[in-house]
Amino acid sequence: MSIFSGLEQIVETDYPLAACTWYGLGGPADYFIRPKTVKQLQQVVRRCRENQIRTCVMGRGSNLLVVDEGIRAAVIKLESDEFARTQFTAERATAGAGVELAKLVLTCVQKGLSGIEALTGIPGSVGGAVKMNAGGNFGDFGSVVESVTLMDQHGGIFEKSKPELVFDYRSTNIAAKFILNATLQLAPGEPEQIMRTVREIWIYKKNNQPLNTRNAGCIFKNPSAGSAGALIDRAGLKGLQIGAAAVSEKHANFIIAQEGCKSRDVIRLIDVIKQRVKEKFDVDLELELEIWS
Repeated sequence: MSIFSGLEQIVETDYPLAACTWYGLGGPADYFIRPKTVKQLQQVVRRCRENQIRTCVMGRGSNLLVVDEGIRAAVIKLESDEFARTQFTAERATAGAGVELAKLVLTCVQKGLSGIEALTGIPGSVGGAVKMNAGGNFGDFGSVVESVTLMDQHGGIFEKSKPELVFDYRSTNIAAKFILNATLQLAPGEPEQIMRTVREIWIYKKNNQPLNTRNAGCIFKNPSAGSAGALIDRAGLKGLQIGAAAVSEKHANFIIAQEGCKSRDVIRLIDVIKQRVKEKFDVDLELELEIWS
């Protein structure tokens, strides 16, 4: 622990990452670090760089699979008050990387601010939502993100704004390791009407996605050829099971972790799905799920 001397209160070793992911799968990380301030984050990043320790940033673990063996890395989670606060000025909101999307959506509803209803039912954090441009059938986060505050692996802090900041389908051009916050351009609206939209999106997702199961959201990005879920369904793979991992009967782009499931079961099932879809439709499915190994 001498590597992190003076930072012992925020560093845990051999930490079980399964407890931090929606899948509840995977082995430990060498270090699990929860900085309380930006200054502590800078110290952690410097120590990791000096000691050649790989760093990984964890949000709410909703779109993540950790391999069974765990990872040789320092996993950094920005969840303290400094990273989990939102400030509102007129029609703008600046939300920290650790802010939970569900809470942000409801706070905006209460304040009569519209623009992020599409994030309803997405169980992530602002940092992760920016990095992957979270969204779905109803829109994406990037459409309202005006600027982001970032930190590089040397601890340098800088801002990136549109049009330099570019969002694409499930991706962005952010290369920096750490997203500290995002400023959103919202629009005024009637709280009752905004809440009505939120409820409609929630009901749609409840009816079309296996929300009451252990899953990590959509496994694959939608290819230009159409819907990944539809392709998997047409390949006859709904319900296919390997080990204790199964393709959802409700939505074929979800893999459910049943009791006794291991990360290797999910990975093997992913490989089979990719192979079958390639054979049947000549389409290469690309992962939306992040796998740490």
